[in-house]
Amino acid sequence: MGFNMEIILYGFIFCFGAIIGSFLNVVIYRMHTGKSLSGRSHCLTCGVNLSWYELFPIFSYLAQGAKCRSCNAYIPSRYLFVELLTACSFVLLWSLFGHSLVLFGLHVILVSTLIVLALYDVRHTIIPDELTAIIFVCACLFLGLQYYELRAVQPILQSIFGGVLASGFFGALWAVSKGRWIGLGDAKLALPFGMMVGLSGVFGVVVLSFWVGAGVSLSILGLQHILKGGKISLLFLRTPLTMKSEVPFAPFLIVGFLLVHLYHVDIFTLTNVFISF
Repeated sequence: MGFNMEIILYGFIFCFGAIIGSFLNVVIYRMHTGKSLSGRSHCLTCGVNLSWYELFPIFSYLAQGAKCRSCNAYIPSRYLFVELLTACSFVLLWSLFGHSLVLFGLHVILVSTLIVLALYDVRHTIIPDELTAIIFVCACLFLGLQYYELRAVQPILQSIFGGVLASGFFGALWAVSKGRWIGLGDAKLALPFGMMVGLSGVFGVVVLSFWVGAGVSLSILGLQHILKGGKISLLFLRTPLTMKSEVPFAPFLIVGFLLVHLYHVDIFTLTNVFISF
């Protein structure tokens, strides 16, 4: 494939991802509200239905200055973030799995579901069971492909055991803390994650998720402290974060899973690198 054709292809994948991201925004907003996903998009402030030229992913948001053309109300930056995140994710997935349309398609479904789940958990601190079920189906399909390639049962059984182990660990934390440390939804989500990374990757997912969670939380606390005396506020937080705040864990668990699943990050190698510095 020529260089120009490759750029065009990646551009197409980016646009496709942005379109899917626009749909994911609708899912995130309307899930569990009783609203149909097929209804027309409208301004959340004035209720006016959006015209076709206001529905171009990324472009419309920037062209309108993040404001509604009818009432001039501010459009949440979450819409732009989800569209960009999905578009960039699809480009990344194509670079990793473009050699197999089956693997690419499965990862598109998986990552799209994870984006919805992460944003929904951030907004509501709840992990919908139906999203976990979709991820579980993806995990079963991945194991099916693995069996088709290897024709061996033992690796599949080890992967299933890895899922049970991961889910059991988070389930134990939930039971011991009576839901204060971790949610039951996180324990459910750990099952398909463990199945996909296998027994060898479970420890890495667990450790990385806690590392990422600690790093992000401490960074936000530090930023809040720096901005405390000024007029700037952290718009993505409904209330200020404190040491006693309930922090959604699913996004951190997802990051840890993706680092192991997509990039095969080894926690022991990573630890040795940090120690060497």
